[in-house]
Parts: sequence; structure tokens; C-alpha cells
Amino acid sequence: MKLTLSTLAAFVASFGVLSFVCLVLAIGTDFWYIIDTSKRENNSSVSLSSHSGLWRTCNLHNQCWPFMNPFRNGRNFTDSQRQILNMQGAFMVLLPLSVIVLFVGGMLGVMSMLARAHPLLLATGLLLMCGTVFTLAGLCVYVAYSAAAFKEAVCMSGQKTLEDINIYFGWSLVLAAISFISELLTATAFLVASARVGQLTQQDEDSCPGE
Repeated sequence: MKLTLSTLAAFVASFGVLSFVCLVLAIGTDFWYIIDTSKRENNSSVSLSSHSGLWRTCNLHNQCWPFMNPFRNGRNFTDSQRQILNMQGAFMVLLPLSVIVLFVGGMLGVMSMLARAHPLLLATGLLLMCGTVFTLAGLCVYVAYSAAAFKEAVCMSGQKTLEDINIYFGWSLVLAAISFISELLTATAFLVASARVGQLTQQDEDSCPGE
């Protein structure tokens, strides 16, 4: 048997831990979205450059402030502004939810590998597959949110205001993408392990004489 359960166990342990660590670091760091105004500032001693996470925005002096409503018109939101706020709330829920799924899946995965139980392995694989959906959805919503927020900023401030300002995604988003790939591989490995255990169980039953 080339593909042993011990090999699969080592695989899921490595990629499962990698996925969990990367996602926790991504959520806890503030380099999802970076605004670089160095070209505009030239020799100015005051920098307006900033980098943002899921919960707060920080300047180059590591002074941070939590996300607040960026629109100052009270409750009279436009449709686009309301959509931006809804997307902001969505990824703030989806990505932490994925961390919870990863943690629960990890605990269930340890038990299923030790017990080599087909139902537990299958349940773990399906649970982690749901986690990948949450992670991917959170990433997609965040990218869409960033694009919509930039478009709204152009509408409110004008294109000339944003000239010579570089805006790009940071390494926190890369960590979240790595977590998604690792989680997908881990979920797939659990499903493969489940199928393999089921196959071995069926072989054992077939080899036993009928009563």
C-alpha cells in the first residue's frame, strides 16, 4: 500500500497547522491594504501613507485606529455606501468563522486519525471543506470591498486627488490565500483518508467468512 494512513496523517497535520497559523496571522496583522503616498509627499516630514487590516488602520509610525464609518452623512447612505458597509461586516464575520472551523476541524481530525474511523474522517473532510468556502468567500468579499471603497473614494474626492498614490494589497492577504490553499489540501486529504479507510474496512469484511 503506497498511500498509507500514516503518510496522510503527516500531510494533514503539516498543512492543517500551516493553514491555521497563516489565517490567524493574516487576521491579526494590518497589511491587507496599503496606501503609499511617498511620491506625493516628496521631502515632506508628514507622511499620509497607511496600511490597513480587517479591524484597524495604521500609519507609518505604528499609530493605529479602529475602523469606523467612513461616511459622514449619518444614516442617509447611498446604495453603494450601504453595500460597502455590508461587505465590511461580511468579511469581518466570514474569516474569523473560518478560524473557528479550522480549530474544530483540527480537534476532530486528531480524533478521527487516531480512531481511524470512516465517519469521523468523512465529517472532518466535509467540515474543513466548508471552512475553505468561508475563507474563499471572505477573501472575495474583501477584494470586492476594496474595489468598491476605492471607486467610492474617487467619486467623493475626484480622480486628481488620488494621483501619485499607490494602492495595493499586502502580505496579510497573501497569508490568507496560502491558508485557503492549505485548508483545501487538508480537507481533500481527509476525504481521501476516509475513502481509504472505507476501502480497507470493506476488504476486511469481504475477507471474513460469512456467518
